[in-house]
Amino acid sequence: MPELPEVETVCRGLALALEGRRLSRVVARRPDLRLPLPVDLSARLEGRIVAAIRRRAKYMLWEMDDGTVLIGHLGMSGRMHVGEGAMPDPKPHDHVTFETVEGPWVIFNDHRRFGLMVLDHRDTLDGHPLLAGIGPEPLGNRFDGPTLSRALAGRRTPIKAALLDQKVVAGLGNIYVSEALFRARISPLREAATVAGARAARLVPAIRDVLNEAIAAGGSTLRDYVRADGELGYFQHSFKVYDREGAPCPACDRSVILRIVQSNRSTYYCPRCQK
Repeated sequence: MPELPEVETVCRGLALALEGRRLSRVVARRPDLRLPLPVDLSARLEGRIVAAIRRRAKYMLWEMDDGTVLIGHLGMSGRMHVGEGAMPDPKPHDHVTFETVEGPWVIFNDHRRFGLMVLDHRDTLDGHPLLAGIGPEPLGNRFDGPTLSRALAGRRTPIKAALLDQKVVAGLGNIYVSEALFRARISPLREAATVAGARAARLVPAIRDVLNEAIAAGGSTLRDYVRADGELGYFQHSFKVYDREGAPCPACDRSVILRIVQSNRSTYYCPRCQK
């Protein structure tokens, strides 16, 4: 599933193509995604100008000039294809298409149909069921050592699981949590409450650094992910621990990367460096 850097990269590509442009035609080709598409999707979006496109956690937010907001999620395999000129003939899994008066178009393709698109309004957006209760953005000013410490206080779950809880911090996923914990030299098995304090102060910049580096690299090309411009991300070539089971630790070179399973997800770490 695309994580924060992938969604951020897609949003930036969509913003370049769509912001300030008027939607001339919106076509929903099938209603049965993870959630039913709004029956009035086309009616509410056609004729509207795309005022801004931004990310919240792993969701894409398309804000229209009248306050309508399209909330989108890529699911497991969703892709947003951007182009200009004549709209190509639809492919079997092209579920929603967006055309603009000025020329650029976008196609939402999702062969597994775990993605979603729903509508809300900017005045009620924070209370939408998909967004309510989500924690601070890890790249925002509200996320710092004391904030993370408060969120982890009393938590007896492993720190890896706590960081995947979207109420603790928004948008983090399996890949980048493994990478950030390695950079902060914190074991994924450590009880979350014990990370509060000095370890949390060390972990926050590690999270920021790994996310910023991944965004700069266009995300990680794993399974189905591509950027909005069709290019592949390449941060996977910079992984220190993720998917490197049995490889020498790049920090100490005296241990090998281990793989364990936590909450049905693979975790990679160095047992010597991470305590």
